[in-house]
Amino acid sequence: MKLLRYGPKGQEKPGCLDHQGNLRDLSGVVADFGGDTVSLDSLAQLSALDPRTLPLVAQPVRIGAPMSHIPNFYCIGLNYAAHAAETGAEKPKEPLVFSKATSSLAGPEDTIIIPRGATRTDWEVELGIVIGKPALYVDEADALDYVAGYCAVNDVSERDFQKNRGGQWIKGKSAPGFGKIGPWLVTKDEVPDPQALRLQLSVNGENRQDSTTADMIFTVAQIVSYMSHFMELVPGDVIATGTPSGVGAGMSPQRFLQPGDIVALEVEGLGQQKADVIAAV
Repeated sequence: MKLLRYGPKGQEKPGCLDHQGNLRDLSGVVADFGGDTVSLDSLAQLSALDPRTLPLVAQPVRIGAPMSHIPNFYCIGLNYAAHAAETGAEKPKEPLVFSKATSSLAGPEDTIIIPRGATRTDWEVELGIVIGKPALYVDEADALDYVAGYCAVNDVSERDFQKNRGGQWIKGKSAPGFGKIGPWLVTKDEVPDPQALRLQLSVNGENRQDSTTADMIFTVAQIVSYMSHFMELVPGDVIATGTPSGVGAGMSPQRFLQPGDIVALEVEGLGQQKADVIAAV
């Protein structure tokens, strides 16, 4: 299934795509998506529905983030070999885990707002994991059983706040709109191998990132298992699994987002994003 939320910002309704790619209304079945409503049990109930019996939604329509809220927004840093190399960092021996504020959540076409005082706002296309049931002390061999699905993520980052302002990376990762996910939550049955997905990102039509999840240092299964030994993952948690090479901070000379730029990205099978860049008022 490809699940999504559509409608004006703050008034989104849950929906899904049928087999012909038509948008269908799920608001008569589920109030919204987020937390337990994207658990494996909830998704199993939705999978029993025939999308053709659901109301058809006329398009075009705004597509919002596929979940109204997420309990936790985790990220993995330096998880692509080529990206670690372009930053001059050694490959991590264990997954480098940090968080984004959940208030950064945004939809695939919502604007990217450069924060006040920011000078080095960067892009990061990523594969996102959505957790489907509580995960604690999970073996790697069983880890994918805890995944509800996947989504495309743009882990927008302000490098100056991240690297030069002390403390944790979360300060450079959490401005409003910096957690762009969607357009869809794609259930894991439609992603047979999460380590074989192409990721692409362009700025103003110029290709900046083009890689595959095969370059990940730590796989989806390894990440879920590893994190579950430090915290309990819960339904609706999102884990952004790292970005490939081609970020602005890795270019020579470095290049960062400016007002008026257009950022487009795609993760194979998980849909596309396209967003204008503006300055904070």
